[in-house]
Amino acid sequence: MAAPSRKKNRPKKKQAPRGNPQKAPVVVAKATPATLGDWIGAARLRTLPLAFTPVLIGTGAAMIIDTRFHWVLALACLAVAVALQIGVNYANDYSDGIRGTDDHRVGPARLTASGKAKPRTVLTVALVFFALAAVAGIAVVIRTQHWWMLAVGAVCIIAAWFYTGGKRPYGYAGLGELFVFVFFGLVATTGTTFVQVGLVPQESWFGGVAAGALACAVLLANNLRDIDQDRAAGKRTLSVLIGRRATQVLFTLLMLVPFPIAVALALFYPVAWLTLLALLPAAAAILIVWTYRDPRELVVALGVTSLTSVMYGVGIAWAFIV
Repeated sequence: MAAPSRKKNRPKKKQAPRGNPQKAPVVVAKATPATLGDWIGAARLRTLPLAFTPVLIGTGAAMIIDTRFHWVLALACLAVAVALQIGVNYANDYSDGIRGTDDHRVGPARLTASGKAKPRTVLTVALVFFALAAVAGIAVVIRTQHWWMLAVGAVCIIAAWFYTGGKRPYGYAGLGELFVFVFFGLVATTGTTFVQVGLVPQESWFGGVAAGALACAVLLANNLRDIDQDRAAGKRTLSVLIGRRATQVLFTLLMLVPFPIAVALALFYPVAWLTLLALLPAAAAILIVWTYRDPRELVVALGVTSLTSVMYGVGIAWAFIV
C-alpha cells in the first residue's frame, strides 16, 4: 500500500506580487464629507464682528442727523455686510483651495483644501451669499431711490471676489489690507449713514477710519499666522512682503489708532470715553501677537481683535445716539 502524499498537508506559500513594487497602486483615504459644523466653521464666524462694527457706527452717526431709528435700512445694511463677509470667506476657501495655498495652513481646515467638499459646491455657496448681499443691497436702493449706489454695491462684490479669485488676485500682491480698510471701513460705515439720512457727517468718516483699522488688524493677525505657508505657496500678502517684525509693529499701530479717534469724539460725545474699555482686549491681542510661540496662538489673537472691534463699535454708536 502506497504511503500517503505529504504535499497535500504542506501549507501553500504566498506568492509575491509580480512587477515593480514601486508601481503598486496606492490607496488614498477618502476625506469624510463636510458636516454642518464644517460649513459653519468655513464661514469663519470670528470675522463676523467686522460686519457689525461699521453698521453700528454708521447707524449711530445717522442718528446725529435724524434721531429716528431707521431700523429697516439699518438691518438691510447689516444683511449686506454679513452676507458679503461670509461670501468672501467661502470664496477665499474655494480660490485658495484650488490653488493649493491652503494645503499646509495652520488655522482651521478649509473645505476645499481638505477635500471635504467639492470645489464647485464651495463656489456655489459663496455665490449664493454674494447674491443675498446683492438682493439686500437692491432693496436698500429701491427704498432710498439712490440708484447710483447699485454701482457701489457691484464694486463691493467684485472686490470681494478678486481678493483671492481670478488670475491676478490683489490679496496675493499685498493689497488685501488696503481694500479691507476701504470697503469694510470707509464704504461700509459711510454707506450705512448715507442710506439712512442722505448725508455723511464727519463723525461717520472718523468712525469709518477706526472700523477700517480694526478690520485690517484682523487680516494682519490672520496673515501673520500663515506667513510661512503663504511664502512657500507664493501668496505675497503684506505680511510676506514686509516680514514678521514689521507686521507686528503695523498690527500694534492699527489696534491703537481707533482710540485717539475715540478720545477726540469724547470731547463732543462724552459717552465715547467708555469706548476706552475696548483697550483691554486690544492690549491682550497685541500681547499675543508679540509673544506667540505657536502660530495657532494667533487664532486667539484674531478672535480677541474681532471682540475689540465690536466693543468699539457699540461704544461709539452709543455715544452718538445718547
